[in-house]
Amino acid sequence: MGIVVNSNGTGNSFHNARPVSPDPTVSHSASSSSVSSPSPRTASTFTDTATSFADSQPPRASLRRRRRSRSPSTRPLPTYTVDDYDREHNRHKEPTPPHSSRSQSRGPSSSSYSSSSTSSSSSRSHIDRGPAADPAQPFPRLSRPVELLRSAYDVVVIGSGYGGGVAASRMARTGALSVCLLERGREKWPGEYPTGAAESVRELHCSGVLAPGPLRGRPVEGGDPTGLFHLVLGRGQSAVVANGLGGTSLINANVFIEADKETLAMQDWPPEIRNNVDELDRYYDKVAAVLEPKEYPAEWPALPKAEMLQKQAELLGLGSKFKKVRQTTRFINGPNSCGVEMSPSTLTGQDTTGLNDGSKNTTLVTYVADAWNWGAEIFCECEVRHIEKVKNGEGYRVYFAWHGRNRGLFKANLLGDLMWVHAKKAVFLAAGAIASTEILLRSKAMGLEMSDMVGQNMSGNGDMLAFGYNTDETVNAIGRAVPSPYNPIGPTITSVIDCREGHDNPLDGFVIEEGAVPHALSHFLQAMLDLMPGKEAPENESLVQRTQAALARYGSSFLGPYFKKGAVEKTQVYLVMSHDSNQAILTLEDDKPVLEFLGVARSHHVKKLNQLLARATEAVGGTLVQNPFFELLGQEITVHPIGGACMARDNTGKTGVTNHVGRVFTGQGSETYEGLIVTDGSVIPTALGANPFATIAALAERSVEAYATSQGLTISQEKNDVLDLFGEPQHAPKRDRPRRRRGEIRAMEEQESLSVASSAIRSARDLGAGGLGFTEVMSGFIHYDRRLTDDKRETYELAHRMAKSLCESARFFLTMQAFDTRELVRHAQHRGMLTGTFVCPAVPGSPFMVQRGEFNLFILNNKAPGTRNLTYDFDMTGVDGRKLHFHGYKVVDSSVALAPFRFWRATSTLYVTISEHVPGMCADLDDEDAWRRGAVLAKGIMQIQPADFLAQINTMAPTGSNLVRKAVSAASFLTYFTRKSLSLFLAPLTPLQYPTQSFTGFVNNTPPTRSVEVRASDGVSSRLHVWEPTHVPGGNPANVRNLFMIPGASVDHQIFALPTIPFNAVNYFTRAGYRVFVSVHRISKLMLAGSDCTTYDARLDLRACLEHIRREHGPDPVYTVAHCMGSVAFASGLLDGTIPAGWIRGITCSQVFMNPVWGPTNMAKVLAGPVPLDKFYSLLAGSWFSCSTSRGDTLVQQALNQLLRLYPQARREMCTNAACHRASLVFGRCWNHANLNEATHRQTDRFFGGVNMTLLHLLMRMGAEGHALGNAPLFERLTTPENVRRLRGLPVLLFVGRDNAVLSPEATERTYETLCDAFGDADYRRRVVPGYGHLDCWMGRNAWKDVYPFVREEVDRVTRGEDYRFEEPDDRFKAMVDRGELLY
Repeated sequence: MGIVVNSNGTGNSFHNARPVSPDPTVSHSASSSSVSSPSPRTASTFTDTATSFADSQPPRASLRRRRRSRSPSTRPLPTYTVDDYDREHNRHKEPTPPHSSRSQSRGPSSSSYSSSSTSSSSSRSHIDRGPAADPAQPFPRLSRPVELLRSAYDVVVIGSGYGGGVAASRMARTGALSVCLLERGREKWPGEYPTGAAESVRELHCSGVLAPGPLRGRPVEGGDPTGLFHLVLGRGQSAVVANGLGGTSLINANVFIEADKETLAMQDWPPEIRNNVDELDRYYDKVAAVLEPKEYPAEWPALPKAEMLQKQAELLGLGSKFKKVRQTTRFINGPNSCGVEMSPSTLTGQDTTGLNDGSKNTTLVTYVADAWNWGAEIFCECEVRHIEKVKNGEGYRVYFAWHGRNRGLFKANLLGDLMWVHAKKAVFLAAGAIASTEILLRSKAMGLEMSDMVGQNMSGNGDMLAFGYNTDETVNAIGRAVPSPYNPIGPTITSVIDCREGHDNPLDGFVIEEGAVPHALSHFLQAMLDLMPGKEAPENESLVQRTQAALARYGSSFLGPYFKKGAVEKTQVYLVMSHDSNQAILTLEDDKPVLEFLGVARSHHVKKLNQLLARATEAVGGTLVQNPFFELLGQEITVHPIGGACMARDNTGKTGVTNHVGRVFTGQGSETYEGLIVTDGSVIPTALGANPFATIAALAERSVEAYATSQGLTISQEKNDVLDLFGEPQHAPKRDRPRRRRGEIRAMEEQESLSVASSAIRSARDLGAGGLGFTEVMSGFIHYDRRLTDDKRETYELAHRMAKSLCESARFFLTMQAFDTRELVRHAQHRGMLTGTFVCPAVPGSPFMVQRGEFNLFILNNKAPGTRNLTYDFDMTGVDGRKLHFHGYKVVDSSVALAPFRFWRATSTLYVTISEHVPGMCADLDDEDAWRRGAVLAKGIMQIQPADFLAQINTMAPTGSNLVRKAVSAASFLTYFTRKSLSLFLAPLTPLQYPTQSFTGFVNNTPPTRSVEVRASDGVSSRLHVWEPTHVPGGNPANVRNLFMIPGASVDHQIFALPTIPFNAVNYFTRAGYRVFVSVHRISKLMLAGSDCTTYDARLDLRACLEHIRREHGPDPVYTVAHCMGSVAFASGLLDGTIPAGWIRGITCSQVFMNPVWGPTNMAKVLAGPVPLDKFYSLLAGSWFSCSTSRGDTLVQQALNQLLRLYPQARREMCTNAACHRASLVFGRCWNHANLNEATHRQTDRFFGGVNMTLLHLLMRMGAEGHALGNAPLFERLTTPENVRRLRGLPVLLFVGRDNAVLSPEATERTYETLCDAFGDADYRRRVVPGYGHLDCWMGRNAWKDVYPFVREEVDRVTRGEDYRFEEPDDRFKAMVDRGELLY
């Protein structure tokens, strides 16, 4: 393991200063200590150097086994039952053999882990305790990311100090309860605590009221709310407390002193305690068994500050009162009582800023580590704000502000949009006297009834701080960041003048302890002591003595506080605890706690103690200097605030807030809340006159034991093995077994989401990956209305307007965290994890908690070409326990090109749908349409405000084990974000998208039942594809009808049987009971189109197809659906008599029939220039124009591709698809891009062929003249009155897309008027389809609901009669519709 290395990286150098015992069984008593020969110290868990950490790592093979057993975060999740969880839980609870050292414990742990990989990796994930340690992380991490917080636990413990640590440990040890611990501060281990002034200032949080003297003062708030040090400024007295996993135990002086019997027998205490003061001894012993307090060993180096205090005690006549204190500092190697390996003290005197040598038995390394080992789940940076009783349910809801991920930059939201966790059985409130009282006050204000005594009878424990400056002797009471083998300071406190006994009035008792000033304050101390007013200098000093004193002051001023002969090194530190008046109160002013201590610094008792300190200082030639708070603000400073939720002296709410075991009263009577228990110093009803933590912990043990007994729980006394703090705990967390099916499903869903999240975090840490996160606030208006089902922008805007008029505001406060930036950038889903809250009073159950949601950054929108979405998908749980689903998306498409304000609007506008939660809807993270399965409840729009956006940018922070990884992570994310943003903003200038064979996206392969070759009268062959019906109406084959469908020019049957949309036209009509025939004629996508065939020639293919249908299925007329130039070819055949009208039952004409009229852009192409476009192209590139192209195309074609970037298009229709550009050139824009999905648009070349110049010339001429024409050279008009008369009696439906850019809507309008003029009010209909263009009427992703139905209705009417009513077949398409999978 190697030698121990101190926090500064140097080896231990106390050679011959004191013997060290490596044997953990060696103990030290007050009278004597065992002595052993010196031996090398073994490495500690807290050693923070790379060398010793590397020594403790498992072998490489073991690490590889760990990594292989990890499951990717995107793996499909199997279904689990609660029984599966129980089996895993029981397996994990099997005892682990004891190990003698950390290195030994890690070996079997790794072996056990790798062996589990032989079973299902997903099974293993259900007992994960969270992410494994980062291989580069030298410190343990017992806390879990808040992303892994469950929605409910049996027990929630608030705070991790002595009271919270006891509660968490004992409740976890029952083995029957799931336990959650919430801590406001961060997790820090020895080696991470601040040493210098700058580090300490960064860890300082200041709050309260700055009130010098009698002034009311003004509010103060500053610093890091999760910082280690919390200075609470008050009126009359201020307080210093700690935030961090371990609470105030991280920065206290470790002094373990039991309260004296006289104090415990005072009337302020409940009768159960004051009448039986000896009962508490048993609980003191339980605490001592865990914290293992010992006196400073006699064989260790003598400490000048302790010797000075002893000398002062004797000079004051109090020599008999002097004694060593028991303290929770370790003086030996080895594991402590809870199995955490510890190191001996290096005597740095740094206890009050956190000991970095790993010798301090804080609650972090005792009770909290024990709780972790027994399955408690710990979460840091969670500031609990208030508690409420769950209405119509069990337990309590604990609301907290999560400070992690820089969320504090949103000051307005941090304390307003609170997260919460459900405590189903009990809440143990142990946040410290001030914080717990604040929580109770706010809870009372929020409706939790309790005693009016909350916030009353607080005390500073009679604390006083003073200095004996510049004495005659070296005191050595200034802490050192680096251990000194020549001048050991010692623990902060090692001895006491204990004057608590022998008084008529117990309130006259007090203790005086020597102390040490931490290194962070060493330089400040010199100036403070010199400049502080009110110093009491010794009287009758000689000139020599005054000269020596002055030289000592100058020495410290010029040579620093550590100058051995200097005044600072000769300064004694006094820490006094006594009894004050217990008149302090805590109130909430503007929802902020304000302390007011009355009668502290002006009491006669305090003056008497100051006189005693002055005598003691004068006796050793020093000057008494009060602390700056006393001299400058007229108030004392306490590090031991107690009270505020005091135990009642009569067990009713009239005299206290809690009963004798800490249970909170429901009012002024004796009734208490079941399971709401206070276990910290706030329950102590009077000053103790001594360091209080032993009493706090003992009372907590007593309260927790009482609760366990009342619930029939047994607290295990099993001893821990040596803990592997870098590995897994030895006991699995308790998992609930829901009694109802709904609860069981919810538990399984939560466990699966936790497994995926844990796997992602663990995988990132195993790979040493850097991550990145940011916090976002969006607000807007959401309307609650189940009828708003359409996923259209118009629907969202309507809902937004309605919500705004009804003041239905909405807001979310979400943190996005990507644990592996490389995965975020490279994965197709560009996924991050969302945690936070959503508030919308209009939605029942609000506010909602968001856990492990999914965020996708610039994900490719497969339903709209050239579009990237930023999506938010998450389940959320309301305060009523109801679970809903939130889906929101920001649309960034071609409309933002070169338009900064449009880009901002697109990236800051979120279209929101709130729907019912459907079990399992989020199981597949790659299913982008899972949200559609739930019934819609509400819709609306949310937006980012500019001020919130600026705060969001500031919250963006990379994560990683070192600076390089953080920098790489940030650079990777910013590069990806910039690249995607510019690709959309500069879309017209980005590289063209060429056809590729690797992209398919075929989701609905619809092959024909059979294909038939048909031969026209001129000998030309073509294809007829046939699809048999998939549903027979009424089960009678006689009800099947034939339907003939004709595609347009340059396309083929795929426009009707499109494989890139889930529900195409062939699917639609075959399930409606039609046998579908589709002609692939000579001007379609066939290479035959390279000849000079025209629409007029293609009429012969259509006649051949009809002849085949009549031969195969009889002479009954056939209904025909024809599109574009296929419709013109069909009209040509009917008009000139090639196709007898008697063969046709009716016609649906898509976009045009016999009067083609080009749209404005196409008409401009026809009329522009002296040389027609077809002639000009023929001169340059030949007689064939292909809609497809490639990067290796001819120079002419490549030049044309680049020029087509400039083709005039509406902003929203811009794209970079070269094939789409070419089709637009020759035919006009064939669709509204918003109606296509990405797969269709990306593969335009697969669905388009090309056009020969002969056909193009005919098309140009027909579109210009507005009539179907024959071939060159005559180009005879086919729409003569004689020809039109051949159409008599044919029902005709004409429809056109309103946004058709190929043909003008006038094309169908002319035909409609011509037919009506010729035949009167016969069976003719015309329809304009809003929101559609040309081909998207058949190839659009939503054509199945916008176009196909009215076409089918017309076909049904004509072929089956007016009274026919279509009945939806119960097939896969109906199921897709019912599940919302087609509602794009």
